[in-house]
Amino acid sequence: MTLHDLTPTGSLRAAINLGNPVLTHGTAAAPGGVTVAIAGEVARRLGVPLELVCVDAARKSFTSLVEGSVDVSFLAIEPAREEDVAFSPPYLAIEGVYVVPVDAPFGDASEVDRPGVTIGVKEGSAYDLYLTRTLEHADVVRGSEGTTVLVDRATDVGAGIRQPVTAFVGDAQKYRLLEPAFMQIRQAVGVARDRGSDAAAYVAEVVSGLVASGFVRAELARAGQDPDLALDR
Repeated sequence: MTLHDLTPTGSLRAAINLGNPVLTHGTAAAPGGVTVAIAGEVARRLGVPLELVCVDAARKSFTSLVEGSVDVSFLAIEPAREEDVAFSPPYLAIEGVYVVPVDAPFGDASEVDRPGVTIGVKEGSAYDLYLTRTLEHADVVRGSEGTTVLVDRATDVGAGIRQPVTAFVGDAQKYRLLEPAFMQIRQAVGVARDRGSDAAAYVAEVVSGLVASGFVRAELARAGQDPDLALDR
């Protein structure tokens, strides 16, 4: 790999999704979290400056990557993205869960996929792509967040990442989670395929090493997240 393959501007430009609180925290001016740490380590090993490009949704991370305005992006591995993106091995896994009003007629997550049922999702998220691909009867309704669609547009179900959905449910007893999780969301570092296989292989090798060394586990703990989300076991 030549340095220009991965960093044509001389800096490593990394898309950071502030919309996923497990991966990133803070503001566009001062982001933190495991994705920022991984991006910083890749840039350090390349010997180039790091430029963080903060967005608020995975679909924007994906778009910025395939359009070439960033060099790496932190995305969930999804078949719908793999034509354009070469993914590293996953560095952590989070769960996609359903949330419903407390009196909703669903006993568990397996009962959601019925005719006439509507499910709110964050547009372009991994769970939007997954549910669009796998649901046989229920309909997906897209918006800024699955919980926002549930509340504002009165869908039957909301979908989202376990940690923020659990916080949304809180102690108010207006909503409840449906178990079990409907999907595992494997997070990886993506490189646009048009950058070439050597660039993607380099990033994959670095990420694999960071997972194996315990770096990802340590950075999750540093960010106040569950270190057991790391895929290092």
